[in-house]
Amino acid sequence: MLINATAADVLRPVQKNYAAIYDTALVIGGSLIIGLLAQVSVWLPFSPIPVSGQTLAVLMMAALLGRNRAVMCVFAYLAQGAAGMPVFAAGRGGLAVLFGPTGGYLFGFIAAAYVAGSLAQIGWDRKVASTILAMILASAAMYACGLLWLSLFTGVRNVFIVGLYPFIIGDLLKIAIAAAVLPLGWKILRAVNPGLKN
Repeated sequence: MLINATAADVLRPVQKNYAAIYDTALVIGGSLIIGLLAQVSVWLPFSPIPVSGQTLAVLMMAALLGRNRAVMCVFAYLAQGAAGMPVFAAGRGGLAVLFGPTGGYLFGFIAAAYVAGSLAQIGWDRKVASTILAMILASAAMYACGLLWLSLFTGVRNVFIVGLYPFIIGDLLKIAIAAAVLPLGWKILRAVNPGLKN
C-alpha cells in the first residue's frame, strides 16, 4: 500500500514547479466542483437545510485529494461564498448564508474533509467496507458541527427533526456512490500502473 497517498498523489508531477501548479489547480477545481454540486439542491418545506450534492462533492474531493488539499479546497469554497459568489445551495452567497442556519454544515465541511482525507491517505478509500466507514465518520464530523450550530436557530428539541433525520437516506446514497466509485478508481489506477500495490 502507498502510505500517505491518495489518487491525486499517484498522478502528481515529480517536478516542483509542475507539482505546485497541479496542487493549485486541484484545490481551485475541487472548490468549483463543490459549488457546482451545491446547485443540485432541494429545499424541504419544514427545514432551513437543503438536500444538496455538495456533501458528496466534499467527501469525494477529500478522498481523491487527501487531507491538506481537501481542507484548502473547502476553505476556497467558503471564501468564494463569503465573497458573495453564488456557490452555496440554490445560487446563494454572502456572509448571511455562512452565519445562517446552514453555516454549521458549511464549516463542518472542513471537519469532513479533514477526516475523509486523512483516512484516504492511509488507504481507507481502496476497499468498499473501509470507504463506507470513512464516509460515515466524515459525515458524523460534519453533522456534529451542523447540528450544534443549527440548534441555536431551532432549539435542541427540534434540531434532529429538521437537521438530521430527513437527510439520512440521501447521505446513505452518497456514501454508496463513494463506496462504488473510489475502490473502482483504485482498481483502474492499478490496472494502468501495475507497480501500485494494494
